[in-house]
Amino acid sequence: MKVSDFTFDLPEELIAQDPLEDRSSSRLLTLDKNTGEIGHDVFHNIVNYLKPGDCLVLNNTKVIPARLIGAKEETGGKVEVLLLKRKQDNVWETLVKPGKKARPGARISFGDGKLVGEVIDVVDEGNRLVKFEYEGIFEEILDQLGQMPLPPYITHQLEDKNRYQTVYAKNEGSAAAPTAGLHFTPQLLQQLKDKGVKIAKLTLHVGLGTFRPVKEDDILDHKMHSEFYMIDKENADIINNARANGGRIIAVGTTSTRTLESIAEEDGFIPVKSGWTDIFIYPGYKFKAIDCLITNFHLPESTLIMLVSAFSTRENVLNAYKCAVEGKYRFFSFGDAMFMVTSTPKTGKFRD
Repeated sequence: MKVSDFTFDLPEELIAQDPLEDRSSSRLLTLDKNTGEIGHDVFHNIVNYLKPGDCLVLNNTKVIPARLIGAKEETGGKVEVLLLKRKQDNVWETLVKPGKKARPGARISFGDGKLVGEVIDVVDEGNRLVKFEYEGIFEEILDQLGQMPLPPYITHQLEDKNRYQTVYAKNEGSAAAPTAGLHFTPQLLQQLKDKGVKIAKLTLHVGLGTFRPVKEDDILDHKMHSEFYMIDKENADIINNARANGGRIIAVGTTSTRTLESIAEEDGFIPVKSGWTDIFIYPGYKFKAIDCLITNFHLPESTLIMLVSAFSTRENVLNAYKCAVEGKYRFFSFGDAMFMVTSTPKTGKFRD
């Protein structure tokens, strides 16, 4: 299967640069995953597509302001550091630009010395391990000095950094937002609860690898990035109960999907679990855990468009994307949404 099988033409003006004032007023393209039938709506009407007993699964990760602009202590030269993964209390795996200024031993000062980082090693793909020195609480200093690590295709400055967070974001650790969740408001979530829709939460800390293009011609040669996930008993029980009672499991976003599919047993049962996943979902994959998917419109030739193609078919998805382009839908992180739906839930039994 070739990467070029997942390409489509996207005019640059359809890449959403700013979030809408009202999160839930995004447009919604509906796609029957089996027949390919397409419909058009507004996101706040998602309530009409869900039934009592269905279960919505949200990723409650919180994006950290992981982009730091500093200066090399020796020369004063500008250095940008992107926090990728916490290795120990004060040591992070980072992406440093320009890399040539960040040899082991180099010291970088941020915020007039409020935070100082020393490069201690060079690891995979040229990433740097940086040990930070500071007084006080790291997260509070990061909140003062850091910027949101917006995707490279967003060039506008984000005025309110909370707009790159879901309204239910809780567990800090992501370098990117689970953007399908950006469409939900507290009021919309309450409407769903009032209708009898169950809501479960899990955590997957999204890495920057989510934006990394697939460079290999054959997708089977692609190496996926690894991301940390966890789900507790309360939320696993909500999902398993919903399935046992005939409800559909509706993943909000590819991150919730990847987490559920990583931990689900063959019969779809969701155990209590935490760990790291590098699951790569592409056409031919047999889904165990989810029945429906709420997602955004993804980059051409990305692992995300491969995942949504696996959930339906490549032909159905590319046809839906063609319709979205023709209809001038907004694409990517701050863009519009797609609901990939089936009316027939998987079956399962609740187990303690």
